[in-house]
Amino acid sequence: MAQIIRLVEEAQGSKLPIQALVDKVTMWFVPAVMAAAALTFLVWLIFGPDPALTFALVNAVAVLIIACPCAMGLATPTSIMVGTGRAAELGILFRKGEALQALRDVSVIALDKTGTLTKGRPELTDLVPAEGFEYHEILTLVAAVETRSEHPIAEAIVAAAKQRDITIPPVEGFDATPGFGVSAKVTGRTVAVGADRFMTQLGLDVASFLPTAQRLGEQGKSPLYAAIDGRLAAVIAVADPIKETTPAAIKALHALGLKVAMITGDNAATAAAIARQLGIDEVAAEVLPDGKVAALKRFRNHGARVAFVGDGINDAPALAEADVGLAIGTGTDVAIEAADVVLMSGDLRGVPNAIALSKATIRNIKQNLFWAFAYNAVLIPVAAGALFPVNGTLLSPIFAAAAMALSSVFVLGNALRLKRFRPPMMVENGTETPAVGTASNKPRLANQH
Repeated sequence: MAQIIRLVEEAQGSKLPIQALVDKVTMWFVPAVMAAAALTFLVWLIFGPDPALTFALVNAVAVLIIACPCAMGLATPTSIMVGTGRAAELGILFRKGEALQALRDVSVIALDKTGTLTKGRPELTDLVPAEGFEYHEILTLVAAVETRSEHPIAEAIVAAAKQRDITIPPVEGFDATPGFGVSAKVTGRTVAVGADRFMTQLGLDVASFLPTAQRLGEQGKSPLYAAIDGRLAAVIAVADPIKETTPAAIKALHALGLKVAMITGDNAATAAAIARQLGIDEVAAEVLPDGKVAALKRFRNHGARVAFVGDGINDAPALAEADVGLAIGTGTDVAIEAADVVLMSGDLRGVPNAIALSKATIRNIKQNLFWAFAYNAVLIPVAAGALFPVNGTLLSPIFAAAAMALSSVFVLGNALRLKRFRPPMMVENGTETPAVGTASNKPRLANQH
C-alpha cells in the first residue's frame, strides 16, 4: 500500500511535456499583460474623458485582474491530479507523470508472451521419445534437471512427473544458459534440455524430430529437446494457456487504431500459431532475453512510438528501452521498477484502459488550456475599454475579479469530469465492477516466482 501511495503521489507531482509549452507561453504572457495594462493606462490618460486619471487607473487595474493567469497554471496539474487518481482507482499506476502524455502517442503495442498474453503456467502436453529411449526414463531425468530451474516451463515438467508419482533423483553440476537451456548430471548421466539452438550448440542434429516439432508448433505448443549422454533423446512440448481476457484486450487495442506485436523466445512456428489465434499483427520470434531491446528498435520503423508490456526479470531492459513500459503488477519487482506504468492486476485489458485514460486526460488538458487562453484573448480588450466607443461599456475591476475566478472554477470543474471516465473495458480490481466471466486477479505489488 505504501508503494502504491508513493507511486500515485510522484505521478501527481510531476510535470508533463505539455506543461513546458504552457510555461514558455506564460513567460511571455505576463510581460505582455503588464505592457497591455500600461498601454491602457496611457491611452485613457491621454485620450480618455474626464476624470481621465480615474478611468486610466480603473481600466488598467481591470486588465491586470482579468488577465491573471491562474487558469493557465491550473489547467495541466489539475487534470494530471484527477487523471492519475482515476487511473489508480482502475488499477493503473503511472510511476512517471510523463507516461500519461507519452502513452497517448504510441502506435505500436509490443507484448511479451509468457505471463503477459498467457497465464505463465505452462503444462506438459507431449513427450515423444527417440529410438532407444522410453517415456518414463526421459521424464524422470528431465524432471530431475528442471527441479533446479525457476522457469515456468521447468515447473510444468516437474509437475507432470509428480502427477505420475515419479521419484525424482538428485542432481549434480546444474548449469543454465539463458535463452538456450539447462544441463546437469543425474545418477551419473549427462542430461541437457532446451531449445533447438541449444541442441545445435551441443553438436546434435534435430532434423529427425523436425516434422514433429513443426506439427507441435502449429498447434501453438512450444517444442523443446532433451539430450541424454550426448544423444538426442526426445522432443518435449509444453503449452501455456492464453489468458481468457487476452483476445478481448487485443481487439480493444486494434479498435484504438494500434498495431499489436508479440515478442517471444518460442520458435517461429509456435509464435505464428499464437499470433494467428489472437490476431496479432507482427511477431518477433526466437528472441533471446537480451534481444528484446533490438526487437523494439525494429518495431520503431518510420518513427513509430512503441509501448512494451512485460512481467519478467528479462523484460526489464525492454521496459526501460520502450517509449512507454507497462509492467504487469503480478510480475517481478524488477519489471515493475523498470516500467513507467504498472497494471495492478495481471489482466491485459488494463492496457487499452490506460491508453484511453491517457487520451482523455490530454484532451482534458487541451480543453482547459483553450478556455484559459481564449478567455484572456476575449476579455482583455473588453477590460481595456474596447467597447466604450461603441456602446459605452466598461468592465469594473469587481466584475473582472469575479470573471477571473470563474475561469479557474471552470478549469477545475472540467478537470473533475475525469473522475467520471469510463474505461473501454472493465477489469476486476478494488473498486471497479468485474466484467462477466472474468477470473479473479487480486492486485498486488509482489515478487511472484
